[in-house]
Amino acid sequence: MDAENHSGIFQNLFQEDGKHRGMTVFHWNINRDTSLNQLIKNNIEWVAVVPFLYQETDTTEVMYTPDTMGVWGKRDSVFIDVINSIYERDMYVMLKPHLWMRKGWRSDIKHNSEQGWEDWFESYRCNLIHYAIMAEHTGVDMLCIGTELRSSILKQPKMWSSLIDEIREIYSGKLTYAANWDAEYADIPFWSEMDFIGIQAYYPLTSQPYPELHEIQAGWKKHLRMPESFSKKYQKPVLFTEIGYRSDHIATIEPWLWNSQLDSTSIQCTKTQNLAYEALFRELWHKEWFAGMFFWQWHNTSSDRHHHENRDFTPRFKPAENTIARWYGKSD
Repeated sequence: MDAENHSGIFQNLFQEDGKHRGMTVFHWNINRDTSLNQLIKNNIEWVAVVPFLYQETDTTEVMYTPDTMGVWGKRDSVFIDVINSIYERDMYVMLKPHLWMRKGWRSDIKHNSEQGWEDWFESYRCNLIHYAIMAEHTGVDMLCIGTELRSSILKQPKMWSSLIDEIREIYSGKLTYAANWDAEYADIPFWSEMDFIGIQAYYPLTSQPYPELHEIQAGWKKHLRMPESFSKKYQKPVLFTEIGYRSDHIATIEPWLWNSQLDSTSIQCTKTQNLAYEALFRELWHKEWFAGMFFWQWHNTSSDRHHHENRDFTPRFKPAENTIARWYGKSD
């Protein structure tokens, strides 16, 4: 069944039920009006805009920082233009600065000295204050203050608390933090200071390839108790700051794996991807403690001609796209 919104009119169902109908979107350099029309057509209401921060490895002591916080360079101006374009359509924005590195994982950042840790955090702080100023300047609805930075949070809780206070002085919108699904969120000491408990929700759901819908749904049962208990404990809704599935036959076994981490035995399978989306919506969408999600990831450069050839996360031009449109088009 075609569930797309062909009216071209933004429905704003978020105002009715508070569910984030989100998507992380990349490659805004093509026709922006066409891109936004396609998002609205699929009932997507929230867009995650992702400026990448960069450091070389997980032992790099100082990441790249802006020359002056709150002064916009060419790259910043692109993000500001994108945010303004989204707001011209009355949609919502989450600004989600995301640390990327050539080698290692951001959750395992490590330094050999206290000074190394302090230098790293100061460079991170400079970036976040810069983007907090941007978020306030553009009226962004939500700012994500970090993604999967577990080792820093365990090592530097007081610095994180001070950073949150500083951001609150600058930025008047909602805040979240994106914790990894494997219980990192149990180590976060500042959930009470956030508006949403954010989870990067790449939960393993099955042990076998080519799963049936009921098997994927059953796989969710063991994972829901913990986020629900945290929602009750902190009286905060849970938001999946990232969730997504590759279009291959093992997508529900280790959903966090990138295509580059897979060997040649991975088989393109849009059915498994689509069933994973359907199971997610069936198991979580109507939970009172669940605030919605941002799917990873939507490529504005995706091609209808080549979608059957890739195993990537993007749901564009695949059956999962219509599943998103159908569920996002519902109001509780």
